[in-house]
Amino acid sequence: MMKFKVLLAGCLLALSLMPAAAETNQIRASKQYGLSYLPLMIMEDQKLVEKHAAALGLNDIQVSWVTLGGSNAMNDALLSGGLDFGAGGVPNLVTLWAKTRNTPTAIHGVAALNDMPVDLVSSNSNVKKLPDFSEKDKIAVTSVKISTQALLLQMACAKQFGEANFAKYDSLTVSMPHPEAMTALMSGGIGINAHFSSPPFQYTELADPKIHKVLNNYEILGGPATFNVIWATSKFRNENPKAYQAFFDALKESIDIINKDKKKAAETYKRMAHTQETVEFLLGILNDPLVTNTIEPHKTLPIAQFLAKVKRIPVAPTKWQDIWFPEIHSLKGS
Repeated sequence: MMKFKVLLAGCLLALSLMPAAAETNQIRASKQYGLSYLPLMIMEDQKLVEKHAAALGLNDIQVSWVTLGGSNAMNDALLSGGLDFGAGGVPNLVTLWAKTRNTPTAIHGVAALNDMPVDLVSSNSNVKKLPDFSEKDKIAVTSVKISTQALLLQMACAKQFGEANFAKYDSLTVSMPHPEAMTALMSGGIGINAHFSSPPFQYTELADPKIHKVLNNYEILGGPATFNVIWATSKFRNENPKAYQAFFDALKESIDIINKDKKKAAETYKRMAHTQETVEFLLGILNDPLVTNTIEPHKTLPIAQFLAKVKRIPVAPTKWQDIWFPEIHSLKGS
């Protein structure tokens, strides 16, 4: 018995001296196309995640970024462990939250990226309002049925034609990344004559006298609303608290950088996106009073409630905080 106690004590001592499981030495993050992802572009350009990781003692961390044109590939990569942070619209986050809730890899929102107007525009002079669309129209969205724009179109249809008809215009939608959709709309090619767009593409489209706005997300949701957000798995956050904190702190700093010097932020976007828009044009968008760079989420709960109502998710959150990690729970979100 004495030998057993000595052996047990030795094992416990050895375990106590073992180093804690090391955090990850890499962070893999994604973004999509458009000015809405400017905070993430600045994080990448100025290596803000690496900066904040070093401040927390993670000196050798490597951060990789990938830009994707839609949500499907991003979601698959996140759920399979190929990505640590995903980015996209609120409907995507809510769907992932509902799909993974009460599991070890449960997905929650990290923070919002901004409030931005998202316009449905058309080159069809006969389409002045939502009911004017017909089978002759083709509306480009980033991902049919699941993208932010596709969901907003469904919400608008439910509001206009009754909840049972929320999918009335799904058959008119075509999946297409925003840059390609803008080119198709403005050139009149491949039959695309409408685009549920995003900044800066909608601003470029609306500068063309042949293109006009039909409606936008603020009208559908009843006020300024979060456009895009960033999310992660609980597994990554729990296993890598410093890496997660570094990413969150970097995001907050990038928002501050944009708000303090919007011209420099516009220059960064032009350089990184290789866009043809001028810095002055981009600056005009960032100075639009309808555009707000903030980590505080707005109008996210109504979107989640709609998704539950149309049976896209099994249950709606009871409050907006349910969808998000605790770091932003004290904000005045909705």
